[in-house]
Amino acid sequence: MRQILLILGLSCAAAAQAQSEIFKGADLALGAKLIAENKCVACHAQKVGGDGNAIYRPQGRINTPGFLRGMVEQCNTELNLGFFPEEVNSVAAVLNRDHYKFK
Repeated sequence: MRQILLILGLSCAAAAQAQSEIFKGADLALGAKLIAENKCVACHAQKVGGDGNAIYRPQGRINTPGFLRGMVEQCNTELNLGFFPEEVNSVAAVLNRDHYKFK
């Protein structure tokens, strides 16, 4: 039993470490460019009103770097943006830097 708990603990620690490094090497300039070119802010403003920033709720539904990246991928898929995986990661990294600040 003790061995199983140790393995589970190490697995959780590895997953947390992997999530904290998900944006490592992301091209922030590319992410910012894609956000501007695809009018992400205007779309978000249309969905939530105001300047669109209300859509970013760091204490809300999006509570891990992986989930943030997944939400960007969902926008990519639903809106048929055609982003490559590294572009999705770059956009998510910019959102993390500017709004979520996951470590």
